Amino acid sequence: MPQQATAPPGTTAAEGGGAGDIVHARRWWILAVLGFAQLMIVLDITVVNIALPSAQRALHFSNNSREWIVTAYALTFGGLLLAGGRLGDLFGRKRLFVASAIGFGAASALGGAAQSFGMLVAARALQGMFAALMAPAALSLVSNAFTDLRERGAAFGIWGAIGGGGAAIGLLLGGVLTQDLSWRWTLFVNLAFALIAAAGSMALLRRDVSSAREPIDVPGTLTATAGLFALVYGFAYAQNHSWGSTITVACLAAGALLIAVFVAIQTRAAHPLLPPRVVLDRNRAGSYLALGIAGLGLFGIFLFSTYYLQTIKGYSPTRTGLAFLPLSIAVVISAGVANARIVPRTGPRLVIASGMALAALAMGLLAHQVGVHADYVGDLLPAFLVLGVGVGLLYAPATDFAVRGVEPGDAGVASGLINATNQVGGSLGLALLSTLAATATTHYLAGKQPNASVIAHAAVHGYTTGFWWAAGFFAAGALITGLLLHGRAPHPALQPESGAELQPAGAN
Repeated sequence: MPQQATAPPGTTAAEGGGAGDIVHARRWWILAVLGFAQLMIVLDITVVNIALPSAQRALHFSNNSREWIVTAYALTFGGLLLAGGRLGDLFGRKRLFVASAIGFGAASALGGAAQSFGMLVAARALQGMFAALMAPAALSLVSNAFTDLRERGAAFGIWGAIGGGGAAIGLLLGGVLTQDLSWRWTLFVNLAFALIAAAGSMALLRRDVSSAREPIDVPGTLTATAGLFALVYGFAYAQNHSWGSTITVACLAAGALLIAVFVAIQTRAAHPLLPPRVVLDRNRAGSYLALGIAGLGLFGIFLFSTYYLQTIKGYSPTRTGLAFLPLSIAVVISAGVANARIVPRTGPRLVIASGMALAALAMGLLAHQVGVHADYVGDLLPAFLVLGVGVGLLYAPATDFAVRGVEPGDAGVASGLINATNQVGGSLGLALLSTLAATATTHYLAGKQPNASVIAHAAVHGYTTGFWWAAGFFAAGALITGLLLHGRAPHPALQPESGAELQPAGAN
């Protein structure tokens, strides 16, 4: 359908006029398709984790190298997210989403067919690059499709459940595929996900080329991308070497400097990559911080728990994945209840801070209960359930309020910042917690005669140390978000700058 002449400047075709009516009528189908793509992206952060032991045996790479299968994805994903978000704002989110979904599927096929460690790492890096283009486009399309506040709460409850529970679902799917087929199918399966996402979006979404082309902020794009790359690489290098190594220090220092330069550029640029107005709102700033802290605490914990269940408890890949299923169910339920029922009455502060506190409690329970002879039902399951509730309370409202109120032309970069903070936090957490756990394991083994029992107890001691540190991160997050976020309930109508004036006819 042609765009109506009355559509506001800078809106996309899908946001104005008749095309907007079509998008609104199809909004729940659009959510289903875009949620499917988001699930594919989140799954790929963890689905390969559970296949790592099998892939390591098949391709003959070392323990020190195996983290790069995870890090390669995080490096390009985290480094390119802001640029990917702005590209969608400028050149059309549907077009970028479809192209990146197809590219993601092709990169996954390359990884599944990998015959060497280097080929697998390269494929994972390509997956991360296409995910960095796809994720912000998907979330901004959801944000623009749902303008009614009540429906928006439900939609972002579903989206938050995907983001929070998808990691655990990935462990289950990875376990089934690895055990019943091959570790390669943890990558090949993305071909089906990508084809469904691309075909569904082509059928449901309208073309949305922006009517207001702003020049790309080249200095901002270069400094942001290089800074994020340097930070993620520095964290990953520290994990396998040391925090005091020359390369680690140089990367982290360079990353911090480049991010500082990026911030300075954004305050002066005529068309900034990340307009300061996006992050100066307290609720948005607090939501980004919450998602960063969540990544900091969760990424390493999923990896620790996977290796604990497989190497200490002797679980098969499928049984390991099933062990995380209650956590996923708890996330889905709590995310839906939080956004649809609680946040409209209380505002984001109580819900997000409570989610942080419950996650801290869950990490403390894991640290206290995990042992060589721990029982799943009595010792691990309660902590997994509490963690699932906490993650659901945290992710859904934080994702919603991170993009609520942004101008339509900023939706992509605001969405990219959600994933960027989560990925950078996750990369830091993975490196920091792995280093702390490895150090604790080494200290435990000092002066002891290594045998199977001692090595198992040493590994558990390392995991326990990681859990305690994660508990501390979440406890600090509960305090910080409790102070930063607003406590009042949101107004029943969207604010004008949120895009309510772009609401299609018949949206209420």
